Amino acid sequence: MKEIIRLFNQYYFLDIFRLIRDIIITKILFPRQIRLIRQPAYIVGKKYITFGENFNSGVNLRIEVLDSKFVRHPIVGFDDDPKLIIGNNVNFNFNVHVGVIKEIKIGNNVLVGSNVVIIDHNHGNYKNGNQDSPFSIPKERKSIAESIVIGDNVWIAENVAILPGTVIGDGCIIGANSVVSGFYEKNQIVVGSPGKPVKKYNEDTSKWEVL
Repeated sequence: MKEIIRLFNQYYFLDIFRLIRDIIITKILFPRQIRLIRQPAYIVGKKYITFGENFNSGVNLRIEVLDSKFVRHPIVGFDDDPKLIIGNNVNFNFNVHVGVIKEIKIGNNVLVGSNVVIIDHNHGNYKNGNQDSPFSIPKERKSIAESIVIGDNVWIAENVAILPGTVIGDGCIIGANSVVSGFYEKNQIVVGSPGKPVKKYNEDTSKWEVL
């Protein structure tokens, strides 16, 4: 009863109606461990997705886990089934896009802000050998796949892009509007484009210290 009263005090009637609708859709159509997926949501490749307990997302969730039968151009660096593994108590805000052709692992207790993209592949190769030409059609270029790992207790703020091959350690904070690529040690605050660590948590002093 307290929860119902809280909703009526905080939401307009139309928003309460939408919330009830989305709860019903989630319970009927999605795995039991999912708490709420607000509609509309767009999910492709459901057989390759593992959801942890208590998953929650805002509107316009877009998850695409695509195997070689779905992707019509060559995939470089991977020839197995793709995987998206989501831990427990993961919360996505509005307009989150997760694109997988290889593997993305998201740990427990991860909070993802709005307008975030997490994608494990590029269209075309632009370094080392066998590079793609700018005169070729982008959507027909080969896909270069590199796994992404996001640790436990990570907070990803608004408008972040997480690029192929990125590893984010436990306890990291990724600041708003950052573009991150590479390896980030645990308990760091990362900001900018390209994303760089600016603070690290000192467990001895219990403070975030400037790097």
